[in-house]
Amino acid sequence: MATPEAPPGDDVPMSKSMQTFKSCWSCRLICGSGLILSGLYAFNAARRVMRLGGPTSMGTVAQITFATSLAAWGAVVIVDPVGKARRKTI
Repeated sequence: MATPEAPPGDDVPMSKSMQTFKSCWSCRLICGSGLILSGLYAFNAARRVMRLGGPTSMGTVAQITFATSLAAWGAVVIVDPVGKARRKTI
């Protein structure tokens, strides 16, 4: 069974909780800073292995990449570029 798709356009309904999250500055700040701190913790754990003289393996590189991704995701949550973008009508 196929699910009905929403009509294209700006009038797509959003859930109440999603509207609250996008308009709540403190919610975005807490969630975004938590993601950034999680990324810093994962990055520090990878750096600690390298600082102690351990070999730089693919696992360490993957951990640093994951940590960077977490921090970037946190910055996106705080800045909220999608919510600020407006569609231009022709």
